[in-house]
Amino acid sequence: MSNARTTDLYEVSMAHAYLREGMTAPATFSVYVRRLPPARGFLVAAGLEPLLTMLAAWEVGADDVRAYARALGRSAADLRHLSGLRFDGDVRAVPEGTVVFANEPLLEVTAPLPQAQLVESLVLNQLCHQTAVASKAARCVLAAAGRPVVDFSLRRTHGVEAAMQAARLSAMAGFSGTSNVAAAQAYGLPAIGTMAHSYIEAFDDEAAAFRAFIAAHPGPVTLLIDTYDTAAGAVTAARVLREAGLARGCAVRLDSGDLHRLAVTVRDILDRHGLPDVGIVASGGLDEFAIDRLVHEGAPIDVFAVGTRFGVSEDAPSLDAAYKLVEYDRRPMMKLSPGKTTLPGAKQVFRGHGMHDTVALWDEPGPLGTRPLLSTAMLRGQRIGSPRPLDWVRDELRAQLAELPAEATGITAPTPPEAAVSPLLRELADTTRGRLEARMRAPDGVIPTGAPARTA
Repeated sequence: MSNARTTDLYEVSMAHAYLREGMTAPATFSVYVRRLPPARGFLVAAGLEPLLTMLAAWEVGADDVRAYARALGRSAADLRHLSGLRFDGDVRAVPEGTVVFANEPLLEVTAPLPQAQLVESLVLNQLCHQTAVASKAARCVLAAAGRPVVDFSLRRTHGVEAAMQAARLSAMAGFSGTSNVAAAQAYGLPAIGTMAHSYIEAFDDEAAAFRAFIAAHPGPVTLLIDTYDTAAGAVTAARVLREAGLARGCAVRLDSGDLHRLAVTVRDILDRHGLPDVGIVASGGLDEFAIDRLVHEGAPIDVFAVGTRFGVSEDAPSLDAAYKLVEYDRRPMMKLSPGKTTLPGAKQVFRGHGMHDTVALWDEPGPLGTRPLLSTAMLRGQRIGSPRPLDWVRDELRAQLAELPAEATGITAPTPPEAAVSPLLRELADTTRGRLEARMRAPDGVIPTGAPARTA
């Protein structure tokens, strides 16, 4: 399906009206998250790279126009002026893997108004889901405190595309691998897997299942030991591993029950059988909250496998994100609705030491000792530069997480930093508010003469 049809119907309705009115001047829309989800001290921006690929190919074709017309109950001839529209605008954005906070633009689009309106749904679709999952992944890595985390989310994510995204984002956040073979191949990730309870059940006993698996896979293996009785399964696995002369690189997996108590018992069994190099993998309903508890309790678990709760970002599956018009035809715009007031003008975020951020106007100088976060990712519809490798993004994110204040990285009750607003941006907001309120008071709704256009 064409990317041009990946839009909400009201975007088409608005674009049609804009074109009829000749409203094709440049418009700037800003994407930001109003409030962080509960128990989040930060977000990790994600989704930009796939979005840029989609925007570069975005074009309204004849089939799209016919689809729009059917949806609106109109003739294709009525909407013919939409045909041939391409995205030839600019995109400024924070790179993927950047730590961001509430009310900071993740991305800004500047394009002719109908184009910028039509791509809104696509932009939010790509940024919201992937930012939510990337943020969950980063928190899982933080909770694991240096122990490997792997992605087991394929079977529970909301569709194959979401599973591919989750695997990619997990690598960005620092996971050690994924069970998703397609994603491992597509993104150059280690493919990691063990066995299911059904495999064990298919054999007469656990020992036969373990021996058959080792015969089929002579390299390091991970044996699932909790199908029947975990302690007995650990003893059987230890005996079979010793028979095969396997230890280093091998592991046993726990997938249910009291993971802390069982891990202690299993560790003791493995050690008593002379297998201190055999690790313990834990899975089954894990996320950063469960991992954090297990780590702080001192559970002897070597690897954490996260699935459902990570892949769907279970505790925070959506973001309170907005795509708001902040400038049209060089005139600053803002929304005045209580609780949803926006800031006008194209923006930049300047980051200082310790993640002290300032939201400012795009073309104003930043405070001393800060660096800008947004850069031009697309110019006149063409991507700027090549996608950054996942390992580069992972290393950059790791450095940013290390820079975060400790209160922001807490798992259970974090306190997120709040970005400051530059004096020039506040001044523009006050001026714009005054202009809009004066227009609302004017009998004919006309903007009073002398109302300023955008200045910095």
